[in-house]
Amino acid sequence: MPSNEFNCPDCSADRPLGSTDKSWHRRDFLRVAGVGAVAAGVLGPTITPVAQAADAKSPESLVKTLYDSLQEPQRKEVCFDWDFMDPQRGLLRTRVSNNWHITKPIIKSDFFTSDQQALVRQIWENLVRPEWHARVDKQLQDDAGGFGKQQNIAIFGKPGEGKFELVMTGRHMTVRCDGNSTEHVAFGGPIFYGHAASGFNEKPGHPNNVYWEQALSANKVYEMLDGKQRAEAEVKKTPTEQQVAFRGDKGKFDGIAVSALSSDQKEQVQKTLQKLIEPYRQSDQDEVIACLKKQGGLDRCHLAFYTDEDLGDDRVWDNWRLEGPSFVWYFRGFPHVHVWVNVAADASVKLNA
Repeated sequence: MPSNEFNCPDCSADRPLGSTDKSWHRRDFLRVAGVGAVAAGVLGPTITPVAQAADAKSPESLVKTLYDSLQEPQRKEVCFDWDFMDPQRGLLRTRVSNNWHITKPIIKSDFFTSDQQALVRQIWENLVRPEWHARVDKQLQDDAGGFGKQQNIAIFGKPGEGKFELVMTGRHMTVRCDGNSTEHVAFGGPIFYGHAASGFNEKPGHPNNVYWEQALSANKVYEMLDGKQRAEAEVKKTPTEQQVAFRGDKGKFDGIAVSALSSDQKEQVQKTLQKLIEPYRQSDQDEVIACLKKQGGLDRCHLAFYTDEDLGDDRVWDNWRLEGPSFVWYFRGFPHVHVWVNVAADASVKLNA
């Protein structure tokens, strides 16, 4: 099937803050890049020792170091009040999308000094477990030309003075560093990750896709189901990928209830959950588990396998979803991998997608 027959939001990226169309004109880049050139002249001789001293600090401490290093023209572009509202995109801090730019400046550009770029990299490395650095770097290389080449950052609040959060965005990436400023919400808010390892339309089995092992783990649960269970777990229509708002305690969920599974089947669901949270630092993993426990654990969740978009018609389901009252992990592998994650301790947290 030709690629233009797929309806995928990757085809059009969300506009950067302040843009009037979906591209950022070269004149805008040169204007903002000039700010970085000034900052480099002011900060170049003095930042390197600060960046080196910050190597072993928590990512939250590194965010403060980065914030303190920014000159006022830089802060005007990438720093915002905690509850800043963008006219087109609403509460900007909580925004999530599969391909978007939260601000205009690219990380690896003249807007940021080399030391500031190094700090951003350190922040990211401390959010991701070391054994996953190379895998996510491969994803970024395949999808965006490498780390920092098409990604942007924004800082909300003032680090060191109350609530703050750094958000990093780009194609197939929304990650957050919030230091638990957003109470009862895992990861500091909804996140997104994806990979198109072998092109927009991936082949069955998703060769070289760094996230496909997560789907294989979920499919092991499916393989353990009997005929009646499979009929309950299978859902004919894949929901839109942005449909990850919380349904709450009284929500109607797709698929089979985890509580209805046998002990060995539940054990495989637990292994799948561990596979999902594996790439992230321990504190974020712990926060996911705490939020899930608060809403009743995996027994309050449902597991669904969507049958309408099955690459290769091999019944190894590309699209599937683990969902509870305030827990959504939505893996959509057709035509390539997109994963939407939204986890909180209760369903009162609203989604901005």
